[in-house]
Parts: sequence; structure tokens; C-alpha cells
Amino acid sequence: MADLPRLELNARIARTSQGLHDHLPVTGLDALDILLRSLPPTPTAAGVTNDFGLHLYSPHSDYVSRYLRTAEHLDRSLAALARMTGYFSTELSVRHFLADFPDETMKTIDAWSRDEDFRVRRLASEATRPLLPWAPRIALPADAGLPVLETLYDDPHFYVRTSVANHLGDIAATRPDLVLATLHRWKVSGRVTGEQFAFLARNALSNRLKEGWPPAYALLGYTPDAPIALTPLVLERTELRADDTLNFSASLTATATAPVHVMSVIATTGPSGPPREKVTFVRRATVEPGQELRLTKAHPLRSTAWWKVSPGSYSLALQINGRRFPAVPFTVLDT
Repeated sequence: MADLPRLELNARIARTSQGLHDHLPVTGLDALDILLRSLPPTPTAAGVTNDFGLHLYSPHSDYVSRYLRTAEHLDRSLAALARMTGYFSTELSVRHFLADFPDETMKTIDAWSRDEDFRVRRLASEATRPLLPWAPRIALPADAGLPVLETLYDDPHFYVRTSVANHLGDIAATRPDLVLATLHRWKVSGRVTGEQFAFLARNALSNRLKEGWPPAYALLGYTPDAPIALTPLVLERTELRADDTLNFSASLTATATAPVHVMSVIATTGPSGPPREKVTFVRRATVEPGQELRLTKAHPLRSTAWWKVSPGSYSLALQINGRRFPAVPFTVLDT
């Protein structure tokens, strides 16, 4: 326990899992039985108030993946992870089983996709994501989980459909045409329609929409050459500092009814190399002839894990239905 406060989260989980292994009076399936009996009867009884669960229970599944990942205990271990996922989502542990026992684990995952518990169904999609964040990569084809998604894409629970959309987004990183064809097929099937389909498609093709990929916009009903006009962008200030707010506005008009999908593009304008870009959703609407659509946004200039705001020259542009309109410059000053 002495150095526990200094450890990062994953190391704390591993340390607790190791403590269970060191101090439980039994090992193997007897230890697994103790872990399962230690769980409250339901996630609700455990105090879980969200779909993901409580980190308090993460060492349980970590123990299973570290000490019970064997051919001898495979079925019981995977069944335990399905039980535990309601207390704390177990996709990270499942991925270790996918690495060591891919065929057997995929067979179990297929059954999970039809489980009565929505958290187990979500686990089937999440565990097989090609680019699952903060997770080890698995040596499976990018589309290995697609049969699972075919079962789940019209799931009644939003938590499951969100995972399906994120999973498709991972596949789209390397195989966008496959994702586009899959979404077309799902749309034609009639199993998912309206805003439910739009949510799947927007999230699955999120990065492709940011890149301005015309097929992604076409699938969602947006025409890149829509008959629209945009007034020049107006910035409230052109000199800002990190953590300030960039306020901008413009007006959009059309000569014919046109659905529009608007994004803002903040880019660095360095002296060499391609600019770094941060693309952010602004608005979706339908523009009618003779009506002005006012576009405004307050954009905080905050650094994130993927985007660092440094002093220098920047530009802001609007991207509408994948088409970039003229950019305007601004400067981030040194603090």
C-alpha cells in the first residue's frame, strides 16, 4: 500500500489485482468463485448509477485476465467477465483473451451480442474495436467485429448503439469504403431509420466528415455543391491568448432549399509543413431561399491531449457540406 498514491490508475488496478492473488487463500476457479461471491447481487445494489460502472470493481476483471487466462479456465473466465461488466466494463480484460484465444473468444463474443443484458451486448462491440482507446491492440482484421455489429446496430439501448458507431469509426480509419457500404446496407434494411440512423452514420464517419470526404456527406443527405453563399467571417478579436474564447460569426444564404452541415476549422499557419487542424462541429440546419442563417460560436482556445494551443499565427475557416470557405487569420499571443 505504501506507494499506491503515487501510482497511475492502471498501475493501481494491477497492484490491487496482485494483492488479491497474493493474499486470497485459494487460486484458480476457487479464487474466481470468491471474487464473484464478493460482488453485490446487482450493479444497482453496488451503487452503480451509470452504464460504465465503478473503478472499485476494475481489479476483479484484471485478476481474471492476469491469473485465469488459460485454456483450462477459458469458458468460466469469459463467463465471469460477462457477469462483472455490469460492475465495471470489462473490455480491456476481454482483449487479452482475444490475443491468446481469438477463435474461442470470438465465438463467446458472438453469443454476448444476443445477451439479454445490454451491458453484455455493448461489451461484444466494445471489446472487438480495432482502435479501442487506452487498450492493447489485437492482431485481428479491422473488420473482425463486423458480424457482431450486424446484430447490434439497431439495438434498443443507446449505450450499445454508441459503441457500434464508435466501432465503425475505428474501421473507417483504414477501410472507409467498407463502412460506407455497411451503412448503406443498414439504411436500406429499414431496421434503423431517421435520427437513429443519422446518429450511427455521423459518429461512424466523424473523422471523414471533418476531412470533407464527399461520400460521407452524400450518405447523410448533404450536397457539397449546394447553392449557398457565406458572408466573410467576422472575429470579435484577432489577438488572443491561450484559454481565451474565440468568438466568430457569419451569415449563410441559399438560392434553393439546402440541408447544411457546418464545421469550424482552426489551423496553425506555420512556416513549413502542413498545418495542424482542429475541426469542430458548429451546426446542422436546412437553409430556405430568402432566409438568412446566422452562424455564431464561442470557441475556447484550450489545449487538450490532442491539440496544444501555442503562441503563433492561426486561421479560422468554415467548412459547409465538406467545402472549405475562405479563412481569416488571428494570432495567439505569448502569455
